[in-house]
Amino acid sequence: MSTSNVERPARRGRPPQTQEQAEQVRARIVKATAEVFTRNGSRGSSVAQIIEEAGLSRPTFYRYFANATEPLNAVLDVSNAELVGGIGAALEAPGEGVDLGIRLIDAYLDWARGHGPMLRPLFAELHDPGSPVSAYRTIALDGIRAIVGTKFAESGRPVPAPLDLDAALHVCEYVVYRISAEVRPGREPDPETVAAARLTMIRVVLATLGNTDDVHYAMSLPGFFPAAASAGD
Repeated sequence: MSTSNVERPARRGRPPQTQEQAEQVRARIVKATAEVFTRNGSRGSSVAQIIEEAGLSRPTFYRYFANATEPLNAVLDVSNAELVGGIGAALEAPGEGVDLGIRLIDAYLDWARGHGPMLRPLFAELHDPGSPVSAYRTIALDGIRAIVGTKFAESGRPVPAPLDLDAALHVCEYVVYRISAEVRPGREPDPETVAAARLTMIRVVLATLGNTDDVHYAMSLPGFFPAAASAGD
């Protein structure tokens, strides 16, 4: 009897993964990477820490990613998509002027709120050219500039000067960073602090991206600007 006719025994070992199982493992690694990044930042993250957090073996990790930066890029991809997509969706609704500025700020704050403690290392590395966060920030800013420019053009308003738009976005970054940096780990920002920060951001966006009609309208809204002191005060 030839050996070609002999039935070979089935190979032992781990059964093949389904696509759904593979996606679940990948998501587990990405989630663990976000946790490690939140604690240590990008420079303090390693494959060893990620696999410990995920409860997976090193060979399993390398089946999906080549190094610790790749799953961090996946985390940052989602973050950027949420930020740019959220602002785009907010500006899609009817309205213009002050209403647009308020919706932009609220979309930015919603994005920040969804990150929780991860905001701290995220903002700490925005201007670090050695961190992947810096490159993703540039991509996000380009996306926001394009969305805002398109919306202004559709509304018949002059497209903001690049420096004005960048100034507004940088101030929003700084204000949200201040909020996140002052919050103790495991705590939520104080609602009054967030409300005051929101007002600061709206005023700056109004001053840099608005026109005189926008300012006059905003001055008629309660709480946007402090009332002028009377002569007798």
